[in-house]
Amino acid sequence: MKTLFKYFLIAMLGGFALAACSDFEEINVDPKAASVEQVQVEYIINNAIISAQQDPHVAERAYVLYWKTASRQHRYNGALAIGGYNEGWTADYYSYLSGWLKSANLAITVADEKIAAGVAMPYTENLKQVARIWRVYLMSEFTDNFGPMPVDAFSGVNPQFNDVKDVYYHMLSELKDAAEKLDVSVVNPTTLAKYDQAYGYDYLKWKKYANSMRLRLAMRLSEVDAGKAKTEFEDAASKELILSAADIFQVAERSGWDALSGVMSREWNAQPLSATLNNLYIGLGGINSSDQLAPEFLPKIKPSNYIGLKWDQHLTSMTNDPSAGYWLDGLPGVIDPRAYKAFIIPGDFTNPNFSFYPSWTNDARTVKRNLVDASGNVVLTFDGTYTWNAASLGNWGTKSAQNQISFYTGTIPRLSQQFRGSASKRIFFAPWETYFLLAEGAVRGWKTPVNGKTAYENGIKASFDYWGVSQFANEYLQSESYNRTGTSVKWDHQAEPPATVVMNYVNGYTNEPGTMTFKYPENHLYKNGTVKNDLLTKVITQKYIAQLPWAPMEAWSDHRRLGLPFFDNPAVDLPLTDLPNLTQSNYMTSSVKNFPQRLKYPASLANSNPEGYTQAVSLLGGPDAILTPLWWAKK
Repeated sequence: MKTLFKYFLIAMLGGFALAACSDFEEINVDPKAASVEQVQVEYIINNAIISAQQDPHVAERAYVLYWKTASRQHRYNGALAIGGYNEGWTADYYSYLSGWLKSANLAITVADEKIAAGVAMPYTENLKQVARIWRVYLMSEFTDNFGPMPVDAFSGVNPQFNDVKDVYYHMLSELKDAAEKLDVSVVNPTTLAKYDQAYGYDYLKWKKYANSMRLRLAMRLSEVDAGKAKTEFEDAASKELILSAADIFQVAERSGWDALSGVMSREWNAQPLSATLNNLYIGLGGINSSDQLAPEFLPKIKPSNYIGLKWDQHLTSMTNDPSAGYWLDGLPGVIDPRAYKAFIIPGDFTNPNFSFYPSWTNDARTVKRNLVDASGNVVLTFDGTYTWNAASLGNWGTKSAQNQISFYTGTIPRLSQQFRGSASKRIFFAPWETYFLLAEGAVRGWKTPVNGKTAYENGIKASFDYWGVSQFANEYLQSESYNRTGTSVKWDHQAEPPATVVMNYVNGYTNEPGTMTFKYPENHLYKNGTVKNDLLTKVITQKYIAQLPWAPMEAWSDHRRLGLPFFDNPAVDLPLTDLPNLTQSNYMTSSVKNFPQRLKYPASLANSNPEGYTQAVSLLGGPDAILTPLWWAKK
């Protein structure tokens, strides 16, 4: 009883999200008098799941400003994108995450005590396994952000830290054991379902989630521990998996300010299209914009061999973004059909998914902006209505101050309001991820329940279904059209793109037409930049696009693990203090040193547990720094 109360008190002090579930108030007793019969495991699991949805305070910091930025799911020219760090953001996230883990641990402890005391319900053992599975997810968040962590942690004492390899071995073992111990024949009382916001305690779905997550974590080891990765992956692949929309692990959001508020709902984050995504979208799949858009857009669609207006005095060229230096004064001729669903065209004000954030300004409605000279005189005025562009990251020097277009809310595509109004469902794991993991496993020669091509195409179809563009799927799957990174869709089309392509442009200052030599970028992080269209590049390109906007951590992790897909270097018209490797002499070369690898531990850890902090850093394999790669990542 003393042990139970200790954990109960820890969780209460850790900040239960009681407002997120009024049903918790059914425990209408003095907490100090709570008995093992009165403390219900399902309440604690419900809290652990709801709290981890991230209230707006921590979601803005972790989900948006860290994960979405590091993964290039949007353009944010700060923090991790250019090697920066914010102690406050990290401390908040670390504190929240520790609380979520405390709740998951508490659920397991209470279940064990109920079982030992002989007061367990028929479903208590299953609830314990659910809590173990969810705890693994939370542990994966911790270790994939920070690195070494205590396996036996968040129980009120300062534990020993484990290296990332040990943490991964532990998580894989936990998932396998918990999934095997789930008894899907157990029938729950009807009232139990409301305490599981994801699956309503459908144990078969939890089993599928555990097995699919095991695929994810096993694949993380593919580059550093291939034998373990293969063994764990093949075993998990032989089990029940998330393969349909009905099995998506997702939690409904709601408006307000609590843990169920939308993770992307804060209005001051514009969340515009990134150059990385734009280069992947344009040309991919061979679907014409004219077949995707309403008649009013057709006059603005440009030929596929047109790159745009040349604004060399106002756009950076000191980056390996292949589109750098040009601004499209219209819409691309060919583009992935998910692009126009995820990011809304500037000026498309009647689109129900157009985001007018921030609502207290007219920025989203303002489409006419200027380029100016060094004295502030207007060089030209540009109307961004029905245009499609993405600005490169980095330090543009004086060009930044003289360019009032490239970074402005009203003149660039921004994330759909579908994901910003707290009326969607946050997805933690979807069928497309399972399929793309199976496709990658097949490419590696591992045993999978379906062949690589089938898994790859099923992943694309599942993503197209989600975005409501399934009518384009068959044509898309047969496309040999290259995007701006030199990758095509068709599985059997592995021909490399030509070295260069001649494209048309217009001088934005004189209106004179011209031609330029477009060169596909060399991604030195993958096969030293010699390969752009092999099977693995196709799989990860499609996985990356499909994971937007719900799995930024996975997109970031894939890039750290493989260097795929191609991420453009930040511009260095002026030096970037936090990316010292990147200079004006090597900006065309991709390097691990140019991209964020992890979060630093918060100062609070070193202050409260100096011994643990020293141990964690010693296990990291490098300094406690943003650019120190994790064990499983490229070095």
